[in-house]
Amino acid sequence: MIMKKYFTIALSLVMAAMTMNAQNDVQPYFTVDQLPDLIKCLPAPPAFDSPEFAHDMMRYAWGKQQRLDEERAEIARRDAVWSYEALLAEFAVPFGLEITPENTPEIWKLMVTSLTTTDAMRVAPKAYYHRQRPFERFQDKMLTDEEAELTGEGSYPSGHTMRGWTAALLLAEVNPAAADTIFARGWMYGESRVIVGAHWQSDVDASRVAASIAYGALQSSAEFREQMAKAKVEYLEKTGQVSSIPSVMPSTTPATDCVAYRLDGIRATDDTRVIII
Repeated sequence: MIMKKYFTIALSLVMAAMTMNAQNDVQPYFTVDQLPDLIKCLPAPPAFDSPEFAHDMMRYAWGKQQRLDEERAEIARRDAVWSYEALLAEFAVPFGLEITPENTPEIWKLMVTSLTTTDAMRVAPKAYYHRQRPFERFQDKMLTDEEAELTGEGSYPSGHTMRGWTAALLLAEVNPAAADTIFARGWMYGESRVIVGAHWQSDVDASRVAASIAYGALQSSAEFREQMAKAKVEYLEKTGQVSSIPSVMPSTTPATDCVAYRLDGIRATDDTRVIII
């Protein structure tokens, strides 16, 4: 039984990696086996007879109540769309810039490559825990009519929440002046999964931690840091905060006017070898 469980996880990881890379045609910063294992990082989801699950049920009732607010319900429906285009469109206002391949190619590349890298981390714990979703447990109807698509797929952690919170972390680094509004929208993105009935509150809470783990892992990639720097420059240029970024080039001018000294403080002569710092 254990071998079958781990075989399912391994197969899920391979299929997820193949699907994401084919869809996005991008090279991730890391393979999934180079990233932290969320099964080891996160606690198990609450048992159905635990006090934590009682809170999950109260939050499920809260989510259904939110559907009565048509404006909030519409936001939750939009947040359910599983695409980078839809996700980044939701962050355009708080971020202060429309994020598209045409308008912001460097920011777009940063976001898609980063999210393609981190999205894969959710697959193993979903298969491992195979937690029943709220609409399944209560045999209820979802706000987004995703029952057929999501039935049988584990709810822990929430892929949407992890993607949304990772996006918020990345965009807040590009534009720290707007971090408060970016994170507020990222928080709503996770709450939307409770409102539509796709996830328990504990799924969402764990996924924000998972996103922070993923964001930390990205920082160790030199390619990521280089792309982040390009994204920051592009943001400043697009918002008119700088007209150009000067390049730092090595000087080719002979140091004829320089005075060199040895480490012992004695002035160097023409035949003395020195190191210029």
